[in-house]
Amino acid sequence: MAFDAFALILAMLALGMAMGRTSLLPHNASEVLNLVVLYVCLPAAVLIYVPQLHLQWSLLGVALTPWILMGATWALVTAAARLWKFGREQYAVLLLCVGLCNSSFLGYPMMRALLGEDAVQYAVVYDQFGTFMLLSTVGLYICARYSGDAPPGPSQVALRIARFPPVWALLLGLTLMPEQPPHWIGSGLQRLADAMLPLVMLAVGLSIRLRLPREELGPLATGLALKLLVMPAIALPLSLLFGMPPLMLQANVLESAMPTMVSAAALAMAHGLAPRLCAALVGYGIVLCLLTLPAWAWLLGRVVA
Repeated sequence: MAFDAFALILAMLALGMAMGRTSLLPHNASEVLNLVVLYVCLPAAVLIYVPQLHLQWSLLGVALTPWILMGATWALVTAAARLWKFGREQYAVLLLCVGLCNSSFLGYPMMRALLGEDAVQYAVVYDQFGTFMLLSTVGLYICARYSGDAPPGPSQVALRIARFPPVWALLLGLTLMPEQPPHWIGSGLQRLADAMLPLVMLAVGLSIRLRLPREELGPLATGLALKLLVMPAIALPLSLLFGMPPLMLQANVLESAMPTMVSAAALAMAHGLAPRLCAALVGYGIVLCLLTLPAWAWLLGRVVA
């Protein structure tokens, strides 16, 4: 399953990069594909996997891990920015792009590929109660603070959360959605969820830009190292501390090892914060994670064996 998923990732990335150099698709095709994933595929995946959750104490650790990692990100990025004298915009982008991972668009299908179907439910908890909440609160604050806008108030944050379609899917999944829905419903939702990976990879391929000015190479290398290596290295002892069972532990660490959240980079770019660095962190991160994620999966298999 993992080989099939990685082959599909590479194929769709290559197709997107090739099509991005032609005039076959409109210039905003990547944005449209991301909206389809956000409003259709992601809610479908949430409706499938949330009803399968069985509440246990260690699930709290899965929800808390991204918040703890954001605190670690703030400390490490601040130290690196002072040491290597990164600019204000570069500092803000690293806070966002290291602290927030691609826990849904890439995280859900990669959990299925590397750990199996049962691991996706933990990815949903990590994403909905961790990464998404961070983006809607801390992420908005960082963009407002470092772009010159006024910081968002509680009502603005609450409104943004209320408008996010997967939140409604989460509420429905926790309340009304049965663990085993009728076949025609479950089959339809599964097909929509399965479309997430190829659509996301095609969208990334269309927008990926791997060239970067020399002055931004330092922040790029720092961001990639922290995101793909240091964050999961911190998440591993955290997972052990929370007493997570093996599959939950593996899912928690692998979610922490996902590359930069596309929505976080898009948010920073929309606020004019080092857009080339944002795009490079997303592009290089996705390419490199094709090596780092299997390596982490192999290591975790030995740790929990």
